[in-house]
Amino acid sequence: MVMRSSSPLPRMSRRGRVTIAVLVGVFVLFTLLGWGVQAWTDWLWFDEVRYTEVFTGVLLTRLLLFLAIGLGMAVIVGGNLWLAYRLRPRLRPHSVEQATLERYRMALSPRLGTWISLTAALVGLFAGLSAQNRWNQWLLFRNGGDFGIKDPEFGVDIGFYVFQLPFWRYLLGVAFTAVVLAVIGALAVHYLFGGVRLQGVGDRMSNAARAHLSSLVAVFVLLKAIAYVLDRRAMLLEYNEGAKLYGAGYADVNALLPAKEILAYISIVVAIAIIVFSNAWMRNLVWPGISLALLGVSAVAIGGIYPWAVQTFEVKPSAKDKEAPYIQRSIDATRAAFGLGATETTPYAASNLTPPANLATDTSVVSNVRLLDPQLVSETYTQLQQVRGFYDFGPKLDIDRYGVNGKTSDYVVGVREINYGELTDQQNTWINRHTVYTHGYGLVAAPANQVVCGGQPFFVSGFLGEKTQEACSSQTEQIPAKQPRIYYGERMAADDYAIVGQSDPNKKAEFDRPVGEGGGESYTYTGEGGVEIGSFTRRLLYAIKEQESNFLLSEAVNKDSKLLYVRNPRDRVEKVAPFLTLDGDPYPAVVDGRVQWIVDGYTTAATYPYAERVNLQTETTDELTNRGTFSWPGRTSTTCATR
Repeated sequence: MVMRSSSPLPRMSRRGRVTIAVLVGVFVLFTLLGWGVQAWTDWLWFDEVRYTEVFTGVLLTRLLLFLAIGLGMAVIVGGNLWLAYRLRPRLRPHSVEQATLERYRMALSPRLGTWISLTAALVGLFAGLSAQNRWNQWLLFRNGGDFGIKDPEFGVDIGFYVFQLPFWRYLLGVAFTAVVLAVIGALAVHYLFGGVRLQGVGDRMSNAARAHLSSLVAVFVLLKAIAYVLDRRAMLLEYNEGAKLYGAGYADVNALLPAKEILAYISIVVAIAIIVFSNAWMRNLVWPGISLALLGVSAVAIGGIYPWAVQTFEVKPSAKDKEAPYIQRSIDATRAAFGLGATETTPYAASNLTPPANLATDTSVVSNVRLLDPQLVSETYTQLQQVRGFYDFGPKLDIDRYGVNGKTSDYVVGVREINYGELTDQQNTWINRHTVYTHGYGLVAAPANQVVCGGQPFFVSGFLGEKTQEACSSQTEQIPAKQPRIYYGERMAADDYAIVGQSDPNKKAEFDRPVGEGGGESYTYTGEGGVEIGSFTRRLLYAIKEQESNFLLSEAVNKDSKLLYVRNPRDRVEKVAPFLTLDGDPYPAVVDGRVQWIVDGYTTAATYPYAERVNLQTETTDELTNRGTFSWPGRTSTTCATR
């Protein structure tokens, strides 16, 4: 008999439901509007740089992963909630517990399908949002190939570790999450509708509920068996604290690897035992519980204590002999990963402290010795060539090689970039920041092996200094730039956009370069780059994106205006080539009379078996200035291909 409560849960008023619906609708509308504006402007930017295939490829991959993982998670969780409801007992014994739950059953039952759908949709939404961030792993999984090199332990091609293993482990994590959520949800529904009881006479769990929940637990244990198999492969990638190397050491190979294989078999046996004992034979949870406890004890004893004992009592007393083969594996793998496998080493005893007699007359060496350090001379460039406070050379200059007068030499180069953070309060208005101060000016270069005027650089390009400095600089432009204006630079932040272009050819609004003490010349952008924003629709679009009404109200935005944004060279390359690890120090160069930025890109991976991982920023840090050339702090990568 079922006792029904006469006081169901109070229902929300119609006005309250309408208010909540309106608020939810407004939130969804603004969220979708924000996503739509971001996607549209991204498309326009990719179209401007002619890389729309990257945009559509990444967007489509994100969407497919969102739908596939989201729907899969929603179906698993929602399906188990629905199954738990379908398996509910028709009759429930009378108890205070069931009387208390009856009011909740009365409130939920009329719209239970809606509640299950909403729960599944919410779970699927979060799962899909998480999955779409794994687009790069999926593309590697789908398009990866073989290296033609096999790992020294399992004989598996390196391509499996680099391209496939990361995504398999992610899918396994998704499966674990889905099963755990399904167990929690199914248990809650079974409890709510009487399949699982804490009070009353008879069994605490109906046969249907026991079969359902035990099957889910068995699936979880089977997934654990798969995890043990993948963990065996992943051991070749992890840092071994005992052996102080990346990859499996002596104790791992001789104790932990066999242990994980044994645990995988035990997991399969436990999963079968859970189904058989709880449903087909004894129909209770005693033996399944014992099986799970056995799995836990085995994991501690076989997977923890035994490898620890081997490491402590067998490896440590003779670590040099035991770990030597595995250290050699790490050395060989690291050299192969960095492309250094064919490097020949020649011993050199540095005992000759007397320089060769012909060193002073060796024109191929002495004349090219650098006297200027690009890591240190930036302050000198700023002091002598900054000209205006809003120009900036950055904390580090670069080295480039040019052929001048038939001779190729090193030059320390830098560009006068606009640094919007140095504009004065009077200059830092929206009009000035985005339509007047749009670009820097000039590539400044000086030979790395020459100093003048008491140690100053001998500027041969881009000189805009005072008259007192002209004696210390070349009177002719040795590295001429036909187009010296710098619209893109390392000092550009994400919100540093510029509106350029004028419909009136006589109206030149952009500050071009300083002339004299306080004057300057003006300029109108003539380049092909930039997103056209002359139409009202485009202006409205970017007004929403930048949250700036001046796109619609300012007369500075006209029918011929273009918008330059994503102006940092590294950010631009990263946007069109998101699969590359980029050098954190782009450098400018004059190519065919134009100042262009050069960015080095590399393919890297952190899953090359036995290879040592390095922090690229740390490895490229200058000892004097502590400045690195890779701007990925904390990321450890192993290069697997050349740039």
